[in-house]
Amino acid sequence: MHSKHKNGLLLSAASTLALVVASTPVIAQNIDASADEGEYLGEITLGTSKREVQVDTAVPITEINQEEIDDRQASTIAELVDSVPGVTLVNGSTPQSSGISIRGFGANATYGTNPRVLVLVDGATTGGEEIYRIGNQLFTDPALYKSVSVLRGTVGSFEYGSGVVGGVVRLETKDASDFTGGEIGTRFRQTLQGQSNGAGWAASSILAMQPTEDTEFLFSLTYRDQDTYDDGNGTETAGTDFSDYSYLLKGRHTFGNNKEHAISAWYNATQSNDKDVPYDILGASTGGGFYFGNVDRKVDSRVVGVRYQYDQAGNDLIHFDAKLTYAEQDIDSTYVPGSCFGFPGCDFAVGSLLNADHNYKTTKLNLKNTSYFNTGNASHDLRYGIEFVNREREDANSAPGGTDRRIAVFAVDDIRIGDRFTLSPAVRYEHQDVEGTDVVGAGATDPYDDQFSNSALMGGVSARYEFDSGFGVFASAAYSEGFPIIDSLDKPSFVWVPEKSTTYEAGFSFNRADLFSSGDNFALKVNYYDTNVRDVRATGNVLAVVDVEGIEIEASYGHSSGFYVDLNGTAASGDQSFPDGSVSDWRFAPVSSAALTVGKRFDEVLDLSWELVAARGTEAINNTGPIAGYGVNNIRATYRPQNGALEGVEVRFGIENVLDKQYQTQLSTRASAGRNFKLSLAKTF
Repeated sequence: MHSKHKNGLLLSAASTLALVVASTPVIAQNIDASADEGEYLGEITLGTSKREVQVDTAVPITEINQEEIDDRQASTIAELVDSVPGVTLVNGSTPQSSGISIRGFGANATYGTNPRVLVLVDGATTGGEEIYRIGNQLFTDPALYKSVSVLRGTVGSFEYGSGVVGGVVRLETKDASDFTGGEIGTRFRQTLQGQSNGAGWAASSILAMQPTEDTEFLFSLTYRDQDTYDDGNGTETAGTDFSDYSYLLKGRHTFGNNKEHAISAWYNATQSNDKDVPYDILGASTGGGFYFGNVDRKVDSRVVGVRYQYDQAGNDLIHFDAKLTYAEQDIDSTYVPGSCFGFPGCDFAVGSLLNADHNYKTTKLNLKNTSYFNTGNASHDLRYGIEFVNREREDANSAPGGTDRRIAVFAVDDIRIGDRFTLSPAVRYEHQDVEGTDVVGAGATDPYDDQFSNSALMGGVSARYEFDSGFGVFASAAYSEGFPIIDSLDKPSFVWVPEKSTTYEAGFSFNRADLFSSGDNFALKVNYYDTNVRDVRATGNVLAVVDVEGIEIEASYGHSSGFYVDLNGTAASGDQSFPDGSVSDWRFAPVSSAALTVGKRFDEVLDLSWELVAARGTEAINNTGPIAGYGVNNIRATYRPQNGALEGVEVRFGIENVLDKQYQTQLSTRASAGRNFKLSLAKTF
């Protein structure tokens, strides 16, 4: 990392918090910095904040629970995870254009998916293949899920995959027992939601049935529709309208003398069918149909899974978990005649891009066992297993098809020594075979009929020590290799090499109850990271080196009176080095940003909160000029009557971008939405 970044990082970290401090006293003003600067409610506990800081682990992980999912009234999964430090979105307000970048790695303005960020839906791997100008990494509906976990960096990723530089996003769908409480019976939950900016609405219906104590079934159906929104200047933003529907079928049965066996299955699908929309969904508002034209696009994303669990009674060494999943993403595009005009490459775009259909399928078998045991004064939580992955991608006009077969073995051991020290070594070995398809049509030879293989041993270790005072220190080191994907078959063979990454992290945490007064709880976690990635394929198929370092801050405070505060922030910088000795800024590194939430709960009846999101200025990712810094205010209210005619009803009201600020986030190719009123009603019967 070059000295200009080293010297500026601490100043950037300080400015991250200064963004909030500067904006807090005058909520009615915005920053205009230049580009150079029982029922299914979740647990509601007075004395806690809305988001718990994970201070008991060295792994940088953020958990978003059901309460926060409901209160944010998000239209996309992306709108949930953008509040996590280090996470930056590419156009997160629509599911088709939602791409996620973590710590500067992942989606960008050209591709909405990237294997450096792993997305798991109930354990199934989704996304990962590069599709030009289309982002469907997070193409699913938030109403289907009860929790979202965002793991940043590499050190905690070896159970889930290889080449994870940015992080892992894990989504867990709802279960019937979340509504029935594990008791025999049937519950039904209905949610209605509407918004003003974009004239959007959504309806979610959930039926949970538990015919016996050992058997449960869930059916969930959601329809969501949104028109184009207006930015803070009142300008309609093209490409921001969508409609889709999602559904989830899920069942679970427990059996055996001691209920040691459990088998579950699920089917999760989201579909949309859009007419006459820009092909370039990532940059639609900046180019409209001018450069690439419009298409009729149908997107179908589905996940199927079967899981078997065995917990042998009285034996801590056997907790077996077998999971077979199948994920398929299908994107069918048909060019709208006459919509591509104004540049010489229209004929090429129509032939190779706009009529390109994409389909890829990922089948994964994961066999894992967890053993709990002691060696001397050390207790072990050892997780080890084997994983088989088969990914198939069909040939498209603009991209090669083929298969990517992998086998991996892994082991992670959380070793607790005494009451203070935890050591967590992890290892993963993975082998890959990639082969192009034989033909593209009857009698036609595939120009990408080639193959390559890669193998790698990777791993890491983290350590944490906690003092009596509640103060803890931690550090970690990790090495991983990101194998080339099927899309690499149309690139020169010298780039068919794995990306090699090392990440070092260090930080401290503090957690104390009754710190300032009786009944309060304060938690803080500060994490520094330094990531180096080698053999990164850059423009022109040049292999470059990327260095990124940054600081992430998470803090929370809650009081038994109901008052709470949540704060998170990040600051990072990076550069990209080329073989010819030239160096440029890594413009995907997260800019200094912070989010502050202040709220008050009145028993379980009312929850009021104000949120300020602030960021420094930067340069637009699509080279359209500087992006000004901003401070945006959001307010939320949740009302749950505990008696009377409205008992059991949940009313949520929010105003996003209260002051109708004109602003654009770092990796987005379009301005964000202006003032938006949101209202939802929900009840479980």
